[in-house]
Amino acid sequence: MAKANQKIAMNAAENIGYDKLVLSQMNVRRVKDGVSIEQLADDIARRKLLQSLNVRPVLAEDGQETGTFEVPAGGRRYLALGMLIKQKRLAKDEPIPCIVNRGATTSAEEDSLAENIHRENLHPLDQFRAFKTLSDQGLDVEEIAARFFVSAATVKQRLKLASVSPKLLELYEKDEIRLDQLMAFSITDDQVRQEQVWERVSTSHMQEPYYIKRLLTETTVRADDRRAVYVGAQAYEAAGGIVLRDLFEQDGGGWFQDAALLEQLVFDKLKVDAEAIRTEGWKWVEPAISFPYGHTSGMRRIYAEPRELSAEEIARYAAIKAEYEKLDSGYAAADEADEAVEAKLDRLGAELDALDDRPRLYDPAQKPIAGVFVTLAADGQLQVEPGFVRPEDEPRAEAGNGIDGGEGEKGDAPCSADGVANWVVVGQPVNGAPDPNEEVEDDGIKPLPERLVFDLTAQRTLALRNALASDVDIAFLAVLHALTLQAFYRFAQDTCLEISMRSNSFGQVQDLGETPWAKEIAERHEGWDRDLPQSEGDLWDFLLGLDEASRKALFAHCAALSLNAVVEPWNRRPGALAHTDVLARALQ
Repeated sequence: MAKANQKIAMNAAENIGYDKLVLSQMNVRRVKDGVSIEQLADDIARRKLLQSLNVRPVLAEDGQETGTFEVPAGGRRYLALGMLIKQKRLAKDEPIPCIVNRGATTSAEEDSLAENIHRENLHPLDQFRAFKTLSDQGLDVEEIAARFFVSAATVKQRLKLASVSPKLLELYEKDEIRLDQLMAFSITDDQVRQEQVWERVSTSHMQEPYYIKRLLTETTVRADDRRAVYVGAQAYEAAGGIVLRDLFEQDGGGWFQDAALLEQLVFDKLKVDAEAIRTEGWKWVEPAISFPYGHTSGMRRIYAEPRELSAEEIARYAAIKAEYEKLDSGYAAADEADEAVEAKLDRLGAELDALDDRPRLYDPAQKPIAGVFVTLAADGQLQVEPGFVRPEDEPRAEAGNGIDGGEGEKGDAPCSADGVANWVVVGQPVNGAPDPNEEVEDDGIKPLPERLVFDLTAQRTLALRNALASDVDIAFLAVLHALTLQAFYRFAQDTCLEISMRSNSFGQVQDLGETPWAKEIAERHEGWDRDLPQSEGDLWDFLLGLDEASRKALFAHCAALSLNAVVEPWNRRPGALAHTDVLARALQ
């Protein structure tokens, strides 16, 4: 005969006064985790006790109940109730719902462990649905967060799951899609697009969240893009644009969904900024989101110069400098420090610096022929490049005199502030220079026969070559002179060395000018451009006056501009590219 199953008898529920309860030392929870006691007390005060305490009677030596009960499971609730009693919000003998475990066959530690282990945290999807229900009932994010002791960000994240397609939520409930993947889909509200992307990735090995986000944002613009930073999210959203945001990870501000709208806003704002700059007196202002590397090639650059000092300022500068030097020399000989003297030296030094660092101004006579490039820097700030003179805007002298008397000016070289040049061939007649084949009118002195002149100058050329070969310093200076002419002056005629240079700008490479190397080259080139004499006729004497280190630095800069290590399918240069590797090893 089959044995009947023994019926299970549940432990009785009783209301026991709080003053009859004591915290058991058998509770296995030792580490503070989750909601704090203070938060739990506030929650009990709001909605009362939702879960009874698990208690055992305290027995006397003879095994009889003493009327006191220990709490092995529910210790945090016990402490929270005690906090409410201390706050005078609960009576000391308030009846507390308890499950009384009499005649237990298990230990108090086991009961405490079972209560904590068997408790299952709420599934994120259930949490989302619960938060959404409260939100639909009229509670805002901050109120929901306060009631359940979570951050507002957590509530926003859970509510953001409402934007995910129900089909994907159903897959998540069935554990066919991971939570991190679901969070990746939440960056867009376009549920059709979400489902399309899932169909694409679900059958492939590329299912990581970063790849899902990439597919969802492939037609968008990142918020840290120069265009987005320049316009700003507020202006973009005011124009009707939508910003996609990832509430689960740092996204740098999100993604601007409408790239076309953003581009239009950039152009409109650039036009306004460019027009404001044009009112400063420039002939032209050219705005663009970005310019190709070498866009200033072939233009002369003018620079702002410090404002001239007035007679009063000159006298004041001399007086301050004399006082500073006198005070400084006397203080240097002193044995002890003097704070008053140091303070006065600092004040005098600041006054001298203020006069030295006075505002720089452009020549009013040059501005009407020069222009400005306006673009966006990599950080999205407006980048203004002023002072470029186009070749067609150069002032022209009478025919036969060339430009400005026949001499090229510094900055006239087809070389931009980027340090990029399109070199002219040395030795060609330019701008009205006399044709060597043109006959000279007889002014009473008969010229030498052309053949004789050719023979004599050929011999002179060989003599000079021989002499130059024996003088390394002058040879170096002559080559430096030729290279500098071509790198910084538009008409590189004033050299007898038949040395020519080429330099490609690689303008087809996007954002090449933003690389650290391009910026260093441009800064170095501009520094030399400022220092070199205005007229190429003065260049030789300028180079003679330079120290050896400066000459070498200028030579290296000019030579470097001609280096080309670009691999081009239409321009096979195996030997040149092999030499690139040799040079790279030499430069380490």
